[in-house]
Amino acid sequence: MQTEKQQKCLSKLPDAEGAAYNHRLWEHEDRCLPDTRVELRRTIMDWFEDPNGECIFWLNGMAGTGKSTISRTVAGDLAEKKRLAASFFFSRGRGDISHAGQFFTTIAAQLTRSLPVLRPLIARAIEAHFDILKQGLTEQWKHLILDPLKKAPAESIQLVVVIDALDECDSKDDIQLILKLLAQAKCLKTIRLRVLVTSRPETPILLGFRNLPGEAYQDFVLHDIPPPTVNQDISIFFRTKLSSVKSEIELSTTLWPDEPTIQRLVEKAAGLFIYAATIYRFIREDNYAPEDQLSVILEEDHDTSSQSPAKPQSPTKHLDDMYTKLLQHSVVGNQIVHMDDYLAVQFRKIVGSIIVMFDVMAVKEIAKLLHLRTISATLASLRSVLNIPQNEGQPVRVFHPSFRDFLLDPQRCLDSRFSIDSKETHITLFRNSIALLAELRQDLCNLREPGVSVSDIPEHIIQQYIPAHIHYACRYWFHHFQLGNPIQEDMDRVLQFLEQDFLHWLEALSLSREVSNGVLMVKGLEVALEVS
Repeated sequence: MQTEKQQKCLSKLPDAEGAAYNHRLWEHEDRCLPDTRVELRRTIMDWFEDPNGECIFWLNGMAGTGKSTISRTVAGDLAEKKRLAASFFFSRGRGDISHAGQFFTTIAAQLTRSLPVLRPLIARAIEAHFDILKQGLTEQWKHLILDPLKKAPAESIQLVVVIDALDECDSKDDIQLILKLLAQAKCLKTIRLRVLVTSRPETPILLGFRNLPGEAYQDFVLHDIPPPTVNQDISIFFRTKLSSVKSEIELSTTLWPDEPTIQRLVEKAAGLFIYAATIYRFIREDNYAPEDQLSVILEEDHDTSSQSPAKPQSPTKHLDDMYTKLLQHSVVGNQIVHMDDYLAVQFRKIVGSIIVMFDVMAVKEIAKLLHLRTISATLASLRSVLNIPQNEGQPVRVFHPSFRDFLLDPQRCLDSRFSIDSKETHITLFRNSIALLAELRQDLCNLREPGVSVSDIPEHIIQQYIPAHIHYACRYWFHHFQLGNPIQEDMDRVLQFLEQDFLHWLEALSLSREVSNGVLMVKGLEVALEVS
């Protein structure tokens, strides 16, 4: 029975919003269809059930090969078997799940729910180490997870932690430290902990695994699966999803799409599941006929014939061609020239901001941050690449990081109308944010009680006076300044802020419980101004 004291203690554990595989953030994301990825899923379950298997299973593959879909599917399967200990789905640009600051506290919080026997042990660890929530990853892992698992009076059981997209964690050092610490789970005897990690095979991950002992992990490379197996799974996806489109709109054509069309789509996908998923969303967009959308995709690319056969083809070429074609059709279409330019500028301003922002926000809040009346018209035609909820209070997000990577790389996004200049976008967001900070004032929440504790202020009062766009500006203005290309006028903006709005900003951070982040920003600002 969980005591009130225990519950109060455990409630202090920071639990990153959106980390769990079944969080509402991922509710509409795909899972593997029943007859797809069969051998791979069996391999993962064999690893899990083998008592002598390696502690970590590393599933790696390049962008778009379906790693997150497999993670969600396996996590769901394990949860049904009551063998899922916890899950953490990293996602760049989404607040607390874009970094490792709350990684182990979130895992610990989930462990208290999946394994109740750990609750008193973790609660005692928090009491014994009163500042554990402010300590580093090593101390949090040891006291909140490893030691409680060692001491747990449970029968022998084997559980799995699923960590998706570890490469999306924004600190290379944290990535390698997390892997090093997780490998220590091999010493557990009673409650044995296994870890499924998915990522791209990027340098920090490769170095992290290279530094582990050989028997600590087993790896599986997704793009080493034979192409016929992958193509078969992608063809099943297309048949299933396009059949559902046909049923939804009651299409009279009996043979749509026909088998040659399915094969052409599979060929264009070139082994990338993200290609197939994006095409499906594009075809089923509400404002267009599915047959017309499919025709756009199947149009031949006229520039490929001039490409030198000796030039090696980029591994992302098919994906890049698809994104380019979708944007050309969805953003500018057949507009006249001056409207074409205007729409492209709006795209770079709005979508560019969405893909570099450090957290997600709702449509109306993004518009306020960008000082625009509305951004709905620009986003309306981009539902194949952006998740735009019907509920305006829910955040907009990028469906897949490969779209962000494409827009930010001028070597991949060859149509300059859509290519995003990261530094220019960051400095624009800094300017928008610093302008919003000028609207702050003393006693922002009209409390008229200087000594009142923040914990005594109702949350709805704080949200009323510090809405999402103001909170974002307070939290991230300096980060955008750091990553932008500031000019002298930007230095002047910072100095004016320090003279006029600094104390108001600190008050807003205090109300938002973000003062510690403010201290770090001030230290960083001091260094930045000295350098400049």
